[in-house]
Amino acid sequence: MEGSWFHRKRFFFCLLLGLLLQGRGVTFTINCSGFGQHGADPTALNSVFNRKPFRPVTNISVPTRVNISFTMSAILDVNEQLHLLSSFLWLEMVWDNPFISWNPEECEGITKMSMAAKNLWLPDIFIVELTNVNKTPKDLTAYVSNEGRIRYKKPMKVDSICNLDIFYFPFDQQNCTLTFSSFLYTVSMLLGMEKEVWEITDASQNILQTHGEWELLGINKATAKLSRGGNLYDQIVFYVAIRRRPSLYVINLLVPSGFLVAIDALSCHLPVKSGNRVPFKITLLLGYNVFLLTMSDLLPTCGTPLIGVYFALCLSLMVVSLLETIFITHLLHVATTQPPPMPWWLHSLLLHCTSPGRCCPTAPQKGNKGLGLTPTHLPGVKEPEVSAGQMPGPGEAELTEGSERTRAQREHEAQKQHSVELWVQFSHTMDALLFRLYLLFMASSIITVICLWNT
Repeated sequence: MEGSWFHRKRFFFCLLLGLLLQGRGVTFTINCSGFGQHGADPTALNSVFNRKPFRPVTNISVPTRVNISFTMSAILDVNEQLHLLSSFLWLEMVWDNPFISWNPEECEGITKMSMAAKNLWLPDIFIVELTNVNKTPKDLTAYVSNEGRIRYKKPMKVDSICNLDIFYFPFDQQNCTLTFSSFLYTVSMLLGMEKEVWEITDASQNILQTHGEWELLGINKATAKLSRGGNLYDQIVFYVAIRRRPSLYVINLLVPSGFLVAIDALSCHLPVKSGNRVPFKITLLLGYNVFLLTMSDLLPTCGTPLIGVYFALCLSLMVVSLLETIFITHLLHVATTQPPPMPWWLHSLLLHCTSPGRCCPTAPQKGNKGLGLTPTHLPGVKEPEVSAGQMPGPGEAELTEGSERTRAQREHEAQKQHSVELWVQFSHTMDALLFRLYLLFMASSIITVICLWNT
């Protein structure tokens, strides 16, 4: 039993050595006398087909050079959650087979013919970043020239790993890699370029079928050696730069959000006393939340893009505006019933902001009711006139006492009115500050969008 296994192993080794050493010192010219109007004679290529399991070299120490090229005909999808790039490639590989050659003059002038790829040795070139099973169609053909140059093309749907950076979504650009390498052969297979990188880029941009969300910016390459298990593998790394077209997201996300924020900013001009501002702002806030829930499918599901920060700021600004309106409404209600005295620091700050040339606009003032008036200087309040040396009589004393009560009542009403005016002025100042904050936020957002779009 052991002897039979030994003889089989020896026979296989002798067969392999004979196929590799066969033809040393002789030419490998195919006899194409059988070529004619019925095509090539299959028996003339049996010597080539029998060497299919072995690398086609006359000297096993000589490496096989495989030139590769590809054309990206479609960018199918970019999965931000799984960090995958789905594309469709036409891969082209070119190498020499020294066992294939014929004289065109003896073969009806034939310089190139197609053969079934399953009958030829094919290099095991694969993409390192590939995550799915290779779904290349079967029964493909390869073109073989009379000098033994084989040109093999195959279509590939590639789902490759790509490290995505979605912070600038939807104005993001991605740089994905496609690394071509051999799985089995180390230094015995060398990789080269069949076309220049600019030719690959131009061909891919010209035939790119998808004109939707992504566009191809360019392709660059780098050569490297991969060390694995003490062996060196030849590699070619292609850097594919793609960019997202932001028009869909600007129209469906940024423009409606900007309109809602602008309407909320203009609602600051609604009079608080009418009672319509709070319901209006609540309706806008609810509408904005419904808008975010409806458009959530367009946003990336992982990471925190810049547009997510923008939406959070819009929502926060609308909530702050609603809280400010509620506070102002409550403040004015209290001020009209029993106005509290304004603190001195708030009075000083209000006086500073409403002074001419300051940052905040000055509220309209009527008559002499300024912020610096005291109750004794209010109109309609007069000091009693008493003649020197003249004492009031009983009737005059009662009249004077009634006059003093009337003056005290007038002073109290004037102080109350003055306090109400101060609180109203304070509410106007808060509305003006909030409105300017809205304007600053919208201007910053527009400038940021323009800069990112033109980058």
